[in-house]
Amino acid sequence: MKGPGDPVPASCDVLIAGGGMVGASLAVALARLSLRVTLVEAIPAGSPGQQSFDARTTALSRSSQHILGTLGIWPQIAEHAAPIRRIHVSERGRLGTTVIDADEEGGEALGYVVENRLLGAALWRDLGAHSNVTVLTPARAASAAGAPDGLDVHIDQAGLAATVRTRLLVVADGARSTLRDALGIAARTRPYEQTAIVGNVAVDGPVAGLVAGQGTTAYERFTPDGPLALLPAGEGRYVFVLTRRAALAEAVSALPDPAFLELLQREFGFRLGRFRKVGARSCYPLELVEAEAVTGHRVAVVGNAAHGLHPVAGQGYNLGLRDAAALAELLAEDSRQAGAQPDPGAAALLERYATWRRPDQRKVVAFTDGLVRLFDQTSLGPLRGLGLLLFDTVPGAKRLLARETMGLAGRRTRLARGLPL
Repeated sequence: MKGPGDPVPASCDVLIAGGGMVGASLAVALARLSLRVTLVEAIPAGSPGQQSFDARTTALSRSSQHILGTLGIWPQIAEHAAPIRRIHVSERGRLGTTVIDADEEGGEALGYVVENRLLGAALWRDLGAHSNVTVLTPARAASAAGAPDGLDVHIDQAGLAATVRTRLLVVADGARSTLRDALGIAARTRPYEQTAIVGNVAVDGPVAGLVAGQGTTAYERFTPDGPLALLPAGEGRYVFVLTRRAALAEAVSALPDPAFLELLQREFGFRLGRFRKVGARSCYPLELVEAEAVTGHRVAVVGNAAHGLHPVAGQGYNLGLRDAAALAELLAEDSRQAGAQPDPGAAALLERYATWRRPDQRKVVAFTDGLVRLFDQTSLGPLRGLGLLLFDTVPGAKRLLARETMGLAGRRTRLARGLPL
């Protein structure tokens, strides 16, 4: 990896602005090709300020697990990943519930929960093994200007200015992307006026009447004050994501441990037993961000820079990873068909990318946003409870939702099908 004072490459085929989870995943995929790749990241992996690879966890869909498996990343993290065999959805004070079970979907698990720091470390280790990938960190892609057959990307590397000419610029620097704005790609931002409080909690263990396999069940619990998600983390631990109104979140997060445990218990109930120990809590404001376009002149926008989602359905990284896998596949096809003269930033290639990804992105954004709005309307409580009850009995409904949750609906990439690029 290159640092301040080291030479910056004069040119590359693909420059990825943002080395978080999606940007790093794309770089890992492209490292398998003959393309020259430059990855620019403001905060090095492992640094305290690197939120993409902090102590939080990510729920990987089955599709994401397949993609990471094809890239050789999954074997490095598999033993530390907690399987999700069931997803249990309910609303506090209502009878209706629905359960999605891996056994009904013919797979070992619906997904897996993995710590971001472990996934990030595996991705960055892989990048260090490829001579065609240059990593610039700490550095930031500030802007870009048109150039013959490419873009000149202006890099700020710890106060030192440099320019890299690239055939394709990939914007992957997050929902509040400054580069996306600098390129003139507008984004719609809709604050939810909610904040996610995230941490770990330990439980006493199984209680009487609890279904088998409770340690592999993910829970989504809707309450009048906001949703509460619990994801299995192994060894009797769960990751919680508690959503509260922005004005109240800091005070709730700062409650003494006994009071916070009591709040979690009241919101969730006792189906897992008693919550007995809670770790440090962090707060993250929530909003929906949608880029008005995912392509521009020699530009592709991926991950949260294209679609920043509410975490209620756990689809953020999974959707972004599908962006990366689709773009990598199209670039691989272009390299094979064009022989010695591939053009990663060709307008036709970028149009194919936008056409491929548009339906999936719109569907997931609509589903996630609709779920937030539906459960934010307290007056609809009785109808929601009835809806969950009916959903659990309608033939085919749960299977359809399960395939969407696992990322197996619609057109699948080669990487998701276990095939190399």
